[in-house]
Amino acid sequence: MMVLESVALIVISYLFGSIPFGLIIGKFNGVDIRKVGSGNIGATNVTRTVGPKAGKLCFFCDFLKGFVPVLGAVLTPGLTTLVVLSCAAAATLGHIYPCWLKFKGGKGVSVAAGALLAIVPYAVAIAFAVWVIVFFATRYVSVGSMAAAVTFVVAVWALRYLGVPQSNDASSIWTAWFCTAVGALAIVMHRSNIRRLIDGTENRFEKKK
Repeated sequence: MMVLESVALIVISYLFGSIPFGLIIGKFNGVDIRKVGSGNIGATNVTRTVGPKAGKLCFFCDFLKGFVPVLGAVLTPGLTTLVVLSCAAAATLGHIYPCWLKFKGGKGVSVAAGALLAIVPYAVAIAFAVWVIVFFATRYVSVGSMAAAVTFVVAVWALRYLGVPQSNDASSIWTAWFCTAVGALAIVMHRSNIRRLIDGTENRFEKKK
C-alpha cells in the first residue's frame, strides 16, 4: 500500500506543479503570456507584461504548487527521504515541462524554492536573502536567481556539515546531492539569460522614481 501511496503522491506533485498559473493569470487580464515578453509563463514575465500585482500573485501560486505537495509528503508517516525528494523533483519538473502546455513551461525556480522550503528551510531562507540582496543591487532577476542557486547549494552542504537539524532527515546525503542537482538545473535553465547578460540585452527592472 505504501508503494501505491508513494507513486500517487509523486504523480499528484507533478500534476500540481504543472498548473500554469502564469498563463491563467495572464488570460484573466486578456494577455497570452506565451506571446509577449520573453514568452515564459513564470512570475518575472507576468510582472513585466501584466503588472507587479499579477506577478506577485503568480510567484505566490507557483511557490505554493511546490510547497504544498512536498509538505504533504513530508508529513505523511512512513515515506522515505527518496520519495519526498521525488515529489519535490516531480513538482519542479511539472512546472518546467507541463503536460497541459506541450511540455513547454517556466524555469522552475519559484516552484523548486517552495518544494525545498518544506525539506531544507534554513538553506532556502539563506538563498532567498542572497536573492534579495543581489536583485536590488543589480536589478536583474536572473542574476539574483543564479546567485541564490549557488548559495543554496553551499548552504545545504555547510548546514549538513555543521549538523544543523532540518526536516525529513535533511542531513541525508541523498538530500544534499538532490539539492545540488536542483541548483545546477536552475543555472542551466537560465542559459538564455546568461547569453543575454553577455550580449547586454537582458531585461532589467529599473528603480521607481
